Amino acid sequence: MHAPILADYSASALTDRSIAPEEKRRRILQAAVRVFARKGFHTSRVGDIAEEAGVAHGLLYHYFDSKDELLETIFHDTWTDLLAAMQDVEESGVPAREQLRGVAAILLRSWRRDPDLVRVLVREVARSPQLQEQLAEVGEAFAAIQRMIERGQADGDFRADLDARLASFVFYGALEEILTGWVLGQLPDDDEQVALAESTIVDVICGGFAGVPAGAAA
Repeated sequence: MHAPILADYSASALTDRSIAPEEKRRRILQAAVRVFARKGFHTSRVGDIAEEAGVAHGLLYHYFDSKDELLETIFHDTWTDLLAAMQDVEESGVPAREQLRGVAAILLRSWRRDPDLVRVLVREVARSPQLQEQLAEVGEAFAAIQRMIERGQADGDFRADLDARLASFVFYGALEEILTGWVLGQLPDDDEQVALAESTIVDVICGGFAGVPAGAAA
């Protein structure tokens, strides 16, 4: 399975000169994530990012035209990786409920893996609806969740009367609220709590998606 959310922005040990430009670009992106997480996108300056990355101000502009392009690249790379991981889950052949559990794990475990990245995504996506509209990947992620729900309906595991598109927003919205709770420090976020969040969302949301057992009261 693809390493979920996101392309690894950690500093690399690559030394091959032919890879050096990509390594510098990666280092700048990593620095941008840290700076945006610490200071917020709107109060961050390109100079802050260049200093964090240990590169000259002018060199940063060789790779990115502006801090807006940096943010867009971070979002694009994140959603590209997310979609690849979701595709692996969707093609796994496991039942729909387990597919949705896999999606929950991808998103929620990203907090323990790269909290700065999640802080940037949660804070800045919520404040940048225009940027969201520009990213076709966002719609593709919801479409993938919708297909998983529709599969569950086709298999008889989920209620046929559900609107699968609306249900996909309900499911993703629950995940986003948990991530927001961690970003704002409103929820405990150790490994045990992350696992509990995964199981709670699947039990509560997918339990609501499930059909009424035979013989149960309507």
